[in-house]
Amino acid sequence: MAIHRIPRFADSTLDALVVPGFSRVGYALRAPGFRALDTYSLAGKTVVITGPTSGLGLAAARQMTRMGAHLVLVGRSQKKLDDVRTELAAAGSSPDTVVADMGDLAAVAAAAAPIARLAPQVHALVHNAGALLAVRETSPQGHEMTVASHVLGPHLLTTLLLPQLRAARGRVVTVSSGGMYAATLPPADRDGCPEMSVDSYDGTRQYAIAKRAQVTLNEMWAEREPTVAFATMHPGWADTPGVQQSLPTFRTLTRPFLRTADQGADTISWLVADDAVPGQSGRFWCDRVVRPIHRLGRTRRSDTPQARAALWRWCDTRIAPFST
Repeated sequence: MAIHRIPRFADSTLDALVVPGFSRVGYALRAPGFRALDTYSLAGKTVVITGPTSGLGLAAARQMTRMGAHLVLVGRSQKKLDDVRTELAAAGSSPDTVVADMGDLAAVAAAAAPIARLAPQVHALVHNAGALLAVRETSPQGHEMTVASHVLGPHLLTTLLLPQLRAARGRVVTVSSGGMYAATLPPADRDGCPEMSVDSYDGTRQYAIAKRAQVTLNEMWAEREPTVAFATMHPGWADTPGVQQSLPTFRTLTRPFLRTADQGADTISWLVADDAVPGQSGRFWCDRVVRPIHRLGRTRRSDTPQARAALWRWCDTRIAPFST
């Protein structure tokens, strides 16, 4: 059967217009050109997924189970992890589970050891855990929780699992957001600090800053670790429990246009499975196509070598007590 792909100029136009590109409309127009996920095989490969108990993470876990992957599920609640394990076991899988809150650096460090024992080789590490908070919260180490769970925790876990990723010539996939397009990179004069202060805190803006940091760090990881493939992606606007809880007004207004969790997770699973991905390490994807990381002049101007170096230094300094 012939696969009909949407013309590149039409795809780029959908993406630039945001609403049609990010909605289920964009997915519906692009998906007929996709190779079906079920035709890929991940048999004999281990995938570590954070935040796998609902939304995009759960959808990706189901998709990769059908592809035959051995999954290591990392989440905050043993009960919820057990529920997912029971579901996936009924589908013929035997996933392992590790309890850790990705915003707690001590817990992330403690989780890395059992993950490494379960998976001497990690084919893929999927960073999906996180949340959008209405009120500023702090991690056990005193960091703003959005940044802790989306930026510092993933940076630490990637660092600790590098031997297993290198052994498999694996890949790291980070679930970002189109919301990062509105955020500038934290300035070097603040030493790259992406945390908003108590006085100026806005949960949506903080989330966008964290997602911008993820995309930048992804590019920097790709430069530093050539034997591991790195990718960030945004899932479009998907109807997940996170959106329902964190953005209820947005969900009410856009619900007819929101993607399903399966549609939002498609590119996550494709990035884990497809052989073309390692050749484009460090890129930002949506609907299986590389997308630009900037749309606005102000975000592009903020993306300086000095700001990038400061962000990496800020992250490395904060994970240092837990990374050895």
